[in-house]
Amino acid sequence: MKTFEIKAEKRTDLSKQGLREIRERESIPCIVYGGKESLHFSTPKLSLRDLIYTPEVYLVNIELEGANVKCIIQEIQFHPVTDEILHIDFLQVHDDKPVKMSVPVQINGSSEGVKMGGKLMIKARKLSVKALPADLPDRVELNVEKLMIGDSIRVADIDMKGVTFLDSPNNIVVAVRVTRQVVEETPVAAAAPTADSASSESGEDKKED
Repeated sequence: MKTFEIKAEKRTDLSKQGLREIRERESIPCIVYGGKESLHFSTPKLSLRDLIYTPEVYLVNIELEGANVKCIIQEIQFHPVTDEILHIDFLQVHDDKPVKMSVPVQINGSSEGVKMGGKLMIKARKLSVKALPADLPDRVELNVEKLMIGDSIRVADIDMKGVTFLDSPNNIVVAVRVTRQVVEETPVAAAAPTADSASSESGEDKKED
């Protein structure tokens, strides 16, 4: 998994006034859990733009007072009206401890079923995984070229070395479905004779007699 670098400044004033001053400087207050002690810091808002507003997932390396702390994002708190970032919680990761996180699904290839008129249905855009930091994938790549109409790929069908999938094994990730019903043409039934035609035929029979 790719790593995102952050340069941070330690926070000493944890009061509401301290938080307000950090935000006025266009920085974001943050905290790291999971180590021997919680670490409070702030970092410029612009430095986090490419980390927050992207479908990609990263391990985050926080440079704080000469030390490096490896983390993942645990939670982001947004303002309910303006959607401004108010606070970010990070979780420290350790090389020998598995990490749980969601990673995006990437679909590769053109399905045979789609070429035949089917529709590709993506049921899951992200999957929850557990792995050691060194084994965490950037994304889950699925090749759909061989999928025919009616075929699907479930969580149980995905195998990645060192990765455990936490979603239900029966969950469908991607499938090819029918987009229109094929109706077989049936012969048109012979029209029933009308009263006029019936009487006409009867009269003709009498004349022949």
